[in-house]
Amino acid sequence: MTIYDKLGVTPIINADGPLTRYGGALMDKATLDAMDEASRYSVPLDKLQAAASAIIAEKTHAEAGIVTGGACAALTLATAACICGYDLSRMEKLPDTADMPNEVIMPWHQISGYDHAIRAAGARLIGVGIPHATVAPFVVHPINKWHIEAMISEKTAAIAYAVRTGSHPPLEEVIAVGKRYGIPVIIDSAPEIPPIENLYRFIDMGADLVCVSGGKGIRGPQNSGILYGRKDLIASAAVQMLEAPSESYENWSPPETLIPKEKFRGVPTQGIGRGLKVSKETIIGLLTALGNLDQSRFSVLEKKLNGLLETIKKRVESVPGVAAYFIEPQYCLCSYPTLELKLDEDALGISADEVCRRLRKDNIYLRDRYVSEGKIRVFSMNLDEASTKRIEDALMTSLTSGRR
Repeated sequence: MTIYDKLGVTPIINADGPLTRYGGALMDKATLDAMDEASRYSVPLDKLQAAASAIIAEKTHAEAGIVTGGACAALTLATAACICGYDLSRMEKLPDTADMPNEVIMPWHQISGYDHAIRAAGARLIGVGIPHATVAPFVVHPINKWHIEAMISEKTAAIAYAVRTGSHPPLEEVIAVGKRYGIPVIIDSAPEIPPIENLYRFIDMGADLVCVSGGKGIRGPQNSGILYGRKDLIASAAVQMLEAPSESYENWSPPETLIPKEKFRGVPTQGIGRGLKVSKETIIGLLTALGNLDQSRFSVLEKKLNGLLETIKKRVESVPGVAAYFIEPQYCLCSYPTLELKLDEDALGISADEVCRRLRKDNIYLRDRYVSEGKIRVFSMNLDEASTKRIEDALMTSLTSGRR
């Protein structure tokens, strides 16, 4: 019996990807051990974040970085940093931004519910780009860099860009616009690791701030994220998240490598990020997972996961009406090996939707986003031999029981 069973909550086999609703990615033992050790000591969190900044900077090619309470927290803090900079009076007013630059420009097809995190800082989202004619749902008329340039004004605080397959305008052009007008560019790259080079690719391109989830491809704590980029903006984000100092300005001694005291006119008060605080255990867990994320280790894991999916593939392909194939890495949490099943629903006598429903009754969760196309996806990152066997057997039972 698991600790969850004791609470009356049955654990699931999560082959639907590292989704927040299921608790994200499963962590390695090294990460869990590090978090356990971290829980046994007390440390000043500003100094711990300064130490984290050095590690994050090395991994990401950024000037500085902090561990946040998830990627959404990173977005809120990034926006707050762009609005306030080192200005304490602005920090104290958030989310009331009526008398300060508060507009964040974003291509309208990239705006989603996740961008509540941007508005939470008091920003007003400005969607840019208008279709030239009525279009079918999900068909997007290309947005050009001039659409963004046309909306820049004295109220512009930042430009936001969500990295997605097919996003436009090209990110390089958006960054160039930001540089030309002195407007910081925030990158939402929450699920984009692996590939590992995405940790530093956007910084190398010239982005000012990057937001990444710690509980997805990095396999850190689910409630962790990373915000990294320009040192001045990271300092602003840090003081708006950390607990306000209790001492006077004269006695305040923040870690100089993270927070330049001389840039602030006084001691910061509790900032808008106070509710987004992150624990010492989460910081250590994230840093451990990040440190273990290198290409050689990932290649070994990738090979293992491919092997697990291959066993499923061989069995389900024996059922007439089922085609199985590996899909190429792409946005939507597909950077870990992923198997797709295409069902001939007429031949099988059962729909992809019904297969997923049956497996969920057995606490096995597969990706059902594409069932209207007769497709089911099996994400590998949370699988081991035992869970793979359960998925394999459950799929065979469902796929064969519906045959006419």
